[in-house]
Order: sequence, then structure tokens, then C-alpha cells
Amino acid sequence: MNNQVVLVNENDDEIGLMPKLEAHQKGLLHRAFSIFIFNTKGEMLLQQRAYGKYHSEGLWSNTCCSHPYPNESTLTAAKRRLFEEMGIHSPLNFLYSFKYEAAVDNGLIEHELDHIFWAVSDELPKINTEEVLDYKYITPADLTLDMQRRPGIYTEWFKICLEEVLKKVNF
Repeated sequence: MNNQVVLVNENDDEIGLMPKLEAHQKGLLHRAFSIFIFNTKGEMLLQQRAYGKYHSEGLWSNTCCSHPYPNESTLTAAKRRLFEEMGIHSPLNFLYSFKYEAAVDNGLIEHELDHIFWAVSDELPKINTEEVLDYKYITPADLTLDMQRRPGIYTEWFKICLEEVLKKVNF
């Protein structure tokens, strides 16, 4: 497993590499991706992050998120990681990119240029239990309501981008 992240500037130009933990300790901007899978009923597939993750363990989040390897395209990385974490093969559609910075647990800082991908798939997950504790399908309306009621059980990046994703996907 690669532990390097690609450091980038505001234009997503690569400016270097750094160990993943160090980049999160220093809060340096790096490339990331987030995947949102919907089924044909319009429900979103969420994952609960496994315990033992270096941050945000046990929290609910979008279907999959990670960082591309050095010299790996973001789309290739997203497809690879979706299969590694959730056991799903699916064509992915690029939606948009956004930059955010948020404090997470363990004194770490997420500072990412996050590339958002989405797809519609009814393939059931075969989770990698080292990465994923559990999964569930939920309607966007129920998710939005639950996120308002219990924001502490969701990852920071998921809370930041969900509204825009739902607007753009238009489910």
C-alpha cells in the first residue's frame, strides 16, 4: 500500500509528494477523490469507516474516498479504490472538484482538492473489513435529515460536499 499523497497547488498542479500522515499533520493541500454510488431506486450507498483508520474511524461517509498514487490518474485511482474498499466495479462519471480544509480527530487536518465522481449501480458491496466497518443504502432526503440531527456521526468532507453533490446529480 502506498503511503504517499500528491501535494498540489490551487490549480491541481503537482508540486511534490509527502507521506500521507505527515501531509495530514501539517495540513498541506493534496489531491483526493470521493465517490458517490446511487442505486436505481435513487438511494445513496454509504460506508462506515473501519475502526483503526488513522482518522474519522467509525464515521459514516460517502461510498468511497482516498488519494491517487503518484503518477496515477484520479479516475484510475477512484476505480481501483472503489473495488478495493467496496468490491464494486463501475464506470464513474466526473462531477466536479472542490477544495476544503477541516480539522479531524487525532489532531489531523484534511486539506484536499477533492475530485468528485458518481455512478448508478445495483451491484451489492463486498466490503474490505480493514477499510469498511459497515454499509447502508439511504435516500437523499433521509440522509439530509439524519445529517442535520446527528452531524457528529458523519465525516467532515461528506458534510461539506453532500448538498452540492445532490444538486448536481439531481436524484
